[in-house]
Amino acid sequence: MGVRALADILADAAGGVFPPPDGSVTVVPQPSPREAGVVSFAAHAVVFTDEDPAWVHDTLAADPGDPLAAPLCPPFLTAFASRTGRTVNNIDLLSVADRLPGEPPVPLSRVEDREHPRVVRALRYREDVRVFEADGGVLILGRGVAGRWEAAVEVDPQAQGRGLGRALATAARHLLPEGGVVWAQQAPGNAPSVRAFQAAGYRPVGAEALLVVGQP
Repeated sequence: MGVRALADILADAAGGVFPPPDGSVTVVPQPSPREAGVVSFAAHAVVFTDEDPAWVHDTLAADPGDPLAAPLCPPFLTAFASRTGRTVNNIDLLSVADRLPGEPPVPLSRVEDREHPRVVRALRYREDVRVFEADGGVLILGRGVAGRWEAAVEVDPQAQGRGLGRALATAARHLLPEGGVVWAQQAPGNAPSVRAFQAAGYRPVGAEALLVVGQP
């Protein structure tokens, strides 16, 4: 049996089927030249890179710390970034939600301007980017890691604390162009974002660190 693709591993995780929690590390090829990084599930990490798998395992084995935590700890991520000439992005909580029928719970207008700052930034990380504006916030949908649909939201400071983040995260489930699930990443320290996505029905799946070309 050949090496599984990252897209298949993510699809299984979205359905609640995870890699075995045996403390091992799986190395799979990068889904595209843009995408390299680590996804960590319960007691199992998946490193997606075109580097030699032996280098990944040898580098992790040299870390004297907790082997379960090592794939997302600074020693390995720093070595990984140096090896690939990339920069480590944030370590995010990775979550997923099923598509919902019907209309979104908040009025939205599609942003058609491809020079819009949010569109320009999103295109660094995603394809098929679609940006929607609400009164006080923005919703971004696009194809990210391994072609998965990803959602991100921003809420203006003056509109915070009114449930708009939850409404925008829910709207992404209604606006999903195709497929059965939409993914989202939240910085664990951004508690309002974590709460908003979980209130919108997104299920925690694992943690993820992406290695990007240039500055995040």
